[in-house]
Amino acid sequence: MAQALRPNTAGGLFATDGKPHPLQDTLLAVTLVVGITSFITALVDEDLHLLSSWTGLVGILTGAYGQWVSETTRERFGLILGLGAAGVGFFLGMAHGGLFGGLID
Repeated sequence: MAQALRPNTAGGLFATDGKPHPLQDTLLAVTLVVGITSFITALVDEDLHLLSSWTGLVGILTGAYGQWVSETTRERFGLILGLGAAGVGFFLGMAHGGLFGGLID
């Protein structure tokens, strides 16, 4: 139980292995921001379907790539939260009008 007495001081918030992961942290931040944006805009107003569907699509793509290159469990956890929000926002945006709804006749 000697390891229980030593605090974990290595690394940042998302790097549990003590190494910096700038690409993975950037993908995590982008996925969370666009996923939350997509989710909120899909719930607030149906007329924002262009914003919610496009940001949801971007969040799904960045989150999927982030999952592919992620190295720690903390990164994967945040990416899954962002992917879930982006997926819900994307599908609600598609149900309310889609990616090009009203723009192309």
